[in-house]
Amino acid sequence: MVYKTFGKTGIKVSALGFGAMRLPMKETDGKKIVDEDLAVPLMQKAFEMGVNYVDTAPLYCETLSETAVGKALKGWRDKVYLSTKNPIEDADGDHWMERLEKSLKKLDTDYIDFYHFWGISLKGFESWQGLKFGPLEAAYKAKEQGLIKHISFSYHDAAENYKPIVDSGHFETTLVQYNMLDRSNEENIAYAKSKGLGVVVMGPVGGGRLGAPSEKIQGLLKNKPSSTAEMALRFVLANENIDIALSGMGNLDMLKENFEIASRTGHLTEEELRHVKSMMEENKNLAKLYCTGCNYCKPCPQGIDIPYLFEIMNRYRVYDLKEHAKSAYREMMDGLSWVKSADASKCVSCGTCEEKCPQKLPIIKQLRETHAVLAN
Repeated sequence: MVYKTFGKTGIKVSALGFGAMRLPMKETDGKKIVDEDLAVPLMQKAFEMGVNYVDTAPLYCETLSETAVGKALKGWRDKVYLSTKNPIEDADGDHWMERLEKSLKKLDTDYIDFYHFWGISLKGFESWQGLKFGPLEAAYKAKEQGLIKHISFSYHDAAENYKPIVDSGHFETTLVQYNMLDRSNEENIAYAKSKGLGVVVMGPVGGGRLGAPSEKIQGLLKNKPSSTAEMALRFVLANENIDIALSGMGNLDMLKENFEIASRTGHLTEEELRHVKSMMEENKNLAKLYCTGCNYCKPCPQGIDIPYLFEIMNRYRVYDLKEHAKSAYREMMDGLSWVKSADASKCVSCGTCEEKCPQKLPIIKQLRETHAVLAN
């Protein structure tokens, strides 16, 4: 396993982190719960192999991830760095402390190594300034008490709002989204690294999107990777500004594959990295020919989320992620997707969307094509 110095903390962390968002689940009495008989040994196997960073959160896995992680850490607590998050439901520091104490209890531990302000925005962050006892003051108090070791933040806000949070000087590590399909935080990652923050990346395989086979993506290198997931992970690990790539590994095969990839050095040459970025940029521009995602077509009277359906279709025809695109569409049709949308067959050709589209796209025709391709 490759280890990197985690920003100014000086801690050596494994290049591969265990993301506990997608632990094995099972159904009991009509409820989904973590299958601890599979999840706990899987995490402990990762620790045995050299993975020394595990990331969880209060709401992961039907709110049961922290409990499972706590059980997996038995016998490993002094060897593995633990990361979890505070959802910051309000700006009250006492409530912030209550949420921390709840996580400590579920994790069955006395302290958390890297405690994240979960998914903060610049607007929210600025609103905490000057409070008598807000989230930031609570974090410093928790650190003084030894309940947390390092103050961190995860981020989903607009890329342009990121740097002021780093510049505040409050945070020691950061967690952001980054992968071949979404490089919007590339500059922010480099900036955080230059300021001495440890950098962790979530979604290196695009939240599973890049786990599906794609001849087009695998073919970006002369020495073709064995899978699209390998290509995606190598791309992230090749970025010298990234310390840890989090992967939500649900079985031993995934763990072994990711471990083998993360244990290499020299993931991509500079020339290969430039080529991959150039080709992915071309693909991104091609996708925009079909839909830029401006959302002017919304709302659809029939409840169709047109930009989302076209995004799925772009995964199919632009990125060659055919299996994933069909699966995502079927999940949406079955009401299992986080995006709630009617399927494309519900279009009644009213033309409202086409009137509002600044690109004058033949949306009605493309919706028919989308359903014909993805519903089969």
